[in-house]
Amino acid sequence: MDISFNIFTDTATLVVFDLASLRHRLSDTPDWWSLPEDELDEINQGNAVFLNLGQDGGYVVEIVDNLLDYSGSVYIRVPSGRIFVGAGEDVTGGDLEPDDTAAVSGRLIEMAPGSYAVRFRRDGDVISLSFVVSGEFRNHLAGPVRL
Repeated sequence: MDISFNIFTDTATLVVFDLASLRHRLSDTPDWWSLPEDELDEINQGNAVFLNLGQDGGYVVEIVDNLLDYSGSVYIRVPSGRIFVGAGEDVTGGDLEPDDTAAVSGRLIEMAPGSYAVRFRRDGDVISLSFVVSGEFRNHLAGPVRL
């Protein structure tokens, strides 16, 4: 899978999640994940990956088959096979979830259901990701993921 696309975020965050994994947040407030304990809980349960980018702006996201020189990885559950990769403000909440409309800054990607290690690296405004099949989906982080 070699995919490249642009996103713009005004929350300095890139999010990765299976739509089914966060459906329980659909009726929550749109910014539920801005509470550090809620963000961390969803990451540790394997429901989402929030990558804090440090600043708002435009980024290029590259999804590759094998990212060898990655700076970190986080496990994620993929129950439905529909993954959203995009701006944090487009995460499920406020009775909305990401779709393929132009109003959403990101991309829906189809992949086999299962568990994955999401490997990541940042080079300036380019965020590289890869998904590696894993038997693990839970994380044991004490704080947010900064990229």
